[in-house]
Amino acid sequence: MSEFKIIEIKKNIFDNNNKEADLLREELRVSKTFLLNLMSSPGSGKTTTLMRTIAALQEMKIGVMEADIDSAVDADTIAKTSAKVIQIHTGGMCHLDADMTRQGIQALGIEDVELAILENVGNLVCPAEFDTGSVKNAMILSVPEGHDKPLKYPLMFTICDVLLINKMDVLPYFDFDINACKEYVKKLNPDIKIIPITARTGEGMNEWYDWLRDEVKKWNE
Repeated sequence: MSEFKIIEIKKNIFDNNNKEADLLREELRVSKTFLLNLMSSPGSGKTTTLMRTIAALQEMKIGVMEADIDSAVDADTIAKTSAKVIQIHTGGMCHLDADMTRQGIQALGIEDVELAILENVGNLVCPAEFDTGSVKNAMILSVPEGHDKPLKYPLMFTICDVLLINKMDVLPYFDFDINACKEYVKKLNPDIKIIPITARTGEGMNEWYDWLRDEVKKWNE
């Protein structure tokens, strides 16, 4: 009987990606570029949140990487703002890894950007598994999605530093228990910052802007 080798492909993929992510973070530290990885389900309000954020943080040189399997709809929208924007097509992949993010950063021009924002592919599963090299991870959960999402997708809520609960203006019309949601999230991730917002109207957004400004400042110290 011949011998055979067992290759743990998933482990190798993650190990290699984690090394690439750590290296990218070191480069971002040197260049004083803050990379935010923004994740959520499709339709949660990522692009609207980004539009308001760019408008509010005019003092920063902002670059946005729009990741999608196909199309350039969101990139076209962001291009109307003051931010520099590039579109990344993932070729069917449901997430970005560190190498793809590096290519995006290089295309943006790392020397020209203080705050780089990656709008990851709309998905609560795959993006949570791959370290992009970001300094901080943020996610948006919208009220219509339901308060039980932390129970169904625990990894996403575990790896994020801040959670924006969006579309608070429609809270009266949905069976969304915000206290239960916060409790579920805090059990998974006691240190996460939770900020209720309505990106459409701007409600609650100042707290988000302040958090982001503070994190960029700390990264550059």
